[in-house]
Amino acid sequence: MAGRPSYADLFDAHARRLHRLCRLLLSSDRQEAEEVVQEVFLKLHKAQNEGAEPLSWGAWLTRVAVNLCHDRRRAGWWPRWRYRTDRIDDMPLIAREPNPEEAAVGEETLRRIWTAFRRLSDRQREVFVLRHLAGWRTEEVATAHGLRAGSVKSHLFRAVRELRAAALRGAS
Repeated sequence: MAGRPSYADLFDAHARRLHRLCRLLLSSDRQEAEEVVQEVFLKLHKAQNEGAEPLSWGAWLTRVAVNLCHDRRRAGWWPRWRYRTDRIDDMPLIAREPNPEEAAVGEETLRRIWTAFRRLSDRQREVFVLRHLAGWRTEEVATAHGLRAGSVKSHLFRAVRELRAAALRGAS
């Protein structure tokens, strides 16, 4: 057990990444994402106490987070509660000044991209986030979702096509 990472080490290494992932999968709901991350680390604590030793704690934590996000979306109360709260477009950004990339893209284009991102199917959104934002390889995404690599590529292609179309809609 000398090489086994501690709970604190795993938390320090993965908490921020998991929080970003959950916010993206839960339509940027900060509080809901925080609750999911807390649940992930409760499951980690339990798994470590039971002697679990996955090949990759990072992949295990990500899979647990994605599954918990699925559960939250499937639950009947969450979407009703979500739509009664502030819309994502009305919420203030964390940064007070846009970074150069955001300034170049422009507010209208950014709004269209986020709208298109929220309209993606759950599977397309998850594949896109894991592949492009979390940096997973296609094979890792396929394994995590129980899909073939070709299916992951197909979902990814459709997601990118929708987001690209949204970005280009006002450009001409």
